[in-house]
Amino acid sequence: MRYLKFKSTLVLLLFAGAMFSQDKSIFKKEISVKNQDTLKYRILYPENFSETESYPMVLFLHGAGERGSDNEKQLVHGSDLFLNAENRKKFPAIVIFPQCPQESYWSNVAVDRSTKPIGLKFDYDNPPTPALKGVMHLLDSLKQKPFVKKDQIYVAGLSMGGMGTFEILYREPKTFAAAIAICGGGDPSSVTAYAKTTPMWIFHGAEDDVVNPKNSLIMTEALLKAGAHPKMYLYDTENHNSWNRAFAEPDFLPWLYDKKRAS
Repeated sequence: MRYLKFKSTLVLLLFAGAMFSQDKSIFKKEISVKNQDTLKYRILYPENFSETESYPMVLFLHGAGERGSDNEKQLVHGSDLFLNAENRKKFPAIVIFPQCPQESYWSNVAVDRSTKPIGLKFDYDNPPTPALKGVMHLLDSLKQKPFVKKDQIYVAGLSMGGMGTFEILYREPKTFAAAIAICGGGDPSSVTAYAKTTPMWIFHGAEDDVVNPKNSLIMTEALLKAGAHPKMYLYDTENHNSWNRAFAEPDFLPWLYDKKRAS
């Protein structure tokens, strides 16, 4: 009898857990096309969205493992933070998760995977990759919408997306009110384009054996030298998935949405 009762309780708990899990289908599937180049993306609108009102907008760039064409994998990391019911009520915003095609990359960087951590050589002198160019086109089209607050457009990303975050800040220096880069890296000489106008929060794990934490430290040092005051968290016991700790920071969203770009 106790076994039956325990089994029934377990089934109910599992059912309840499924009922309260985040429904990622709330992110609508969309496609952006520019000169026959296609970028798939997911978009989350605020609850009770109205085109007569205006909202902040967040661009989120995923990591290399979520590349593809299914328009789903890019929601693996980070989407639950924006789907959280309390966060949606406190911070109504439009959230964009584009998906990088498998053959492309968010950042113009040569990646050497024969080493651990991987070797990275950034080259912003070349044009943006097709994937980042697609994101920039999507961003340009969305920020023209009357329901987007032009002074509250943000970018965040992890791993490859953290690299893309640094690069899009360089290529779109007048767009973003704030940025968050998690376990990424970039070209330190590029930060002068946005150092004094775009607040940054940088995260990395000190034990990261995929993307060397020195990459984030180099970017932080470059920002300091350029006159910026970046916020930097280096987690002593975290490996590459430092995004889990970052997303759990209670100030993650409040810090982001608090920033407004001067006109």
